[in-house]
Amino acid sequence: MSTIKAAVCHEFGKPLTIENVELRAPQGGEVEVTLDAVAICHSDISYADGAWGGSLPAVYGHEAAGRITALGEGVKGFTTGDSVIVTLIRACGTCPSCAGGKPTICQTPYDGDHGPLKTSDGGKLHQAMACGAFAEKVVVDQSQIVVIPEDMPKDAASLISCGVITGVGAVVNAAQLRAGQDVVVIGAGGVGLNAIQGARIAGARRIVAVDMSQDKLDVARQFGATDGVLATEENPWRAAKEAMGRGADAVLVTVGAARAYDEAPRYLAYGGKVIMVGMPATGAASSYEAGNFAAVGQSMIGSKMGDTVIQRDIPWMVDLYGQGRLKLDELISNRWTLEQINEAIADTKTGAAKRNVIVF
Repeated sequence: MSTIKAAVCHEFGKPLTIENVELRAPQGGEVEVTLDAVAICHSDISYADGAWGGSLPAVYGHEAAGRITALGEGVKGFTTGDSVIVTLIRACGTCPSCAGGKPTICQTPYDGDHGPLKTSDGGKLHQAMACGAFAEKVVVDQSQIVVIPEDMPKDAASLISCGVITGVGAVVNAAQLRAGQDVVVIGAGGVGLNAIQGARIAGARRIVAVDMSQDKLDVARQFGATDGVLATEENPWRAAKEAMGRGADAVLVTVGAARAYDEAPRYLAYGGKVIMVGMPATGAASSYEAGNFAAVGQSMIGSKMGDTVIQRDIPWMVDLYGQGRLKLDELISNRWTLEQINEAIADTKTGAAKRNVIVF
């Protein structure tokens, strides 16, 4: 066991505490990664606030990048010293979902209570989302990492781990957007901006961003939105349809708000799809008239982590970044130390930040 610093959640809705914890060595099929950067995702905040329950005490954090510093028995394709991205997509490779090319919905459960982390006195410490990356090091399954170029900045690379693959992947994998189609993205936060980038890269004709903030709509245009609509308008879907001249082929809901899901179908064209990305709190419900969907061939599709296959999709996105076609550096609002994590979380909660990154 090695001793590392981590930000630990002991009680939902309370500040995280920086403390020494124990991390065991990697076992069969696992790797140890010493982290250079971890981004703060709204999912981490929702978990820490108790929106979805979970085991405590826990270490959250799942958008990370660093360097491999130890290998467990049987690891293939990686070497000590490799620069890697760390994701929460832990895939067994053999369940029906994995075998069918859907590793993001792997059916083999992972028990984070019995993972590599322990408290300083040897007690239970939950490795949240199979990562626990609000820490100096992680031990994760080899299925969760992808090698990146040595010279790629780790703060930029960390963003790919969740926000980028979720947003871009929702467009190219879940919506299967074709060039010339029209898109509405509800929510211009970190994931929404990446959905906008994905639509731009996929060749969308019109990309309409919808958000409560005019400032965010202005930023959305920098990432590829052709039009912006304030969600506070009366019937904002009418303004979106006016901008497109029709309904949308795909509406991507990137915020975890039940109301956004209530309104999303109103933006659709006949045959259009609502891509469900944002995750409302447990118990939040939305309602629909099913007959409307059936009558005009519309659909709703859940998309977890952009339906990403990381060994296929992440190298493509890294290459797009190298070409200057995928914006990553521009997504970073600020850089913080681990000791400043509660300030960084508070800043993220204001909604003004695109992505805050903890750097080690």
